[in-house]
Amino acid sequence: MQTVYIETSVVSFLRENPSASPESLERQLITRNWWSLQRRRYELVTSQYVLDEATMGSAALASERLNHLAGIPLVVLNERIDVVAAQIMARAILPPDAIVDALHIACAAVGRLDYLSTWNCSHIANPMILPRVFRTLDDFELPFPVICTPKDMLDEQGDEETN
Repeated sequence: MQTVYIETSVVSFLRENPSASPESLERQLITRNWWSLQRRRYELVTSQYVLDEATMGSAALASERLNHLAGIPLVVLNERIDVVAAQIMARAILPPDAIVDALHIACAAVGRLDYLSTWNCSHIANPMILPRVFRTLDDFELPFPVICTPKDMLDEQGDEETN
């Protein structure tokens, strides 16, 4: 079974109040659809970094985010994750305030996970920075997880079979 690292933005869109923004509302609906219909096709994995971020903001929403994450195995944090993330930052691939985003990428790569699912298209699922991220991972002889959004992971045919 393929593995998917669930990044914080996914669980955030899963449990945010309905948005007035059409783009955000679409992301919420897509995320809920993927979560309810297709996540069982994968082995989900997350990290302590996601749990820490999920606790931020509204206490009620944080509690619901953590409930969605309950039971999902955590990547075992280790020094190699820190080193890979530090190298992503040292190469100025991400802005200085995006260290946790670098840690998410490092967790998925060092954990040798198949996918990293995120709605963070500024720092993680950004096709302009991914080649530099992948060169960094290659320097560490790490595999490249497929970095994508839940929308990219929707299987139209699978939805019809599930309904």
